[in-house]
Amino acid sequence: VQLQAFGGGLVQSGGSLRLSCAASGSIFRFSAMGWYRQGPGKQRELVADITSGRSTNYADSVKGRFTISRDNAKNTMYLQMNSLKPEDTAVYYCNTNPYYRGYWGQGTLVTVSS
Repeated sequence: VQLQAFGGGLVQSGGSLRLSCAASGSIFRFSAMGWYRQGPGKQRELVADITSGRSTNYADSVKGRFTISRDNAKNTMYLQMNSLKPEDTAVYYCNTNPYYRGYWGQGTLVTVSS
């Protein structure tokens, strides 16, 4: 299984970005998935997760601003990020939830300028 996150970039505070995670392999549609991020000098954290049945959970820091979704037919997961803040600056990764070490990809960098 390979998971590739993309869609990051530079955005001003208050702006929006949509991240995508493309998954290869057949396990995607049966797996709970998550978006993780690692900011400068910080540990990697789970910011949003979605079950195979599309139940979702969010970290308090992003609740009300981020929306996680998935399209099993396309083997793709998304993270819509609105009202971005400088503290959202991080490399964002996708993985299963709980994560599997072998599935970490390069991640995609999100930089929010103030």
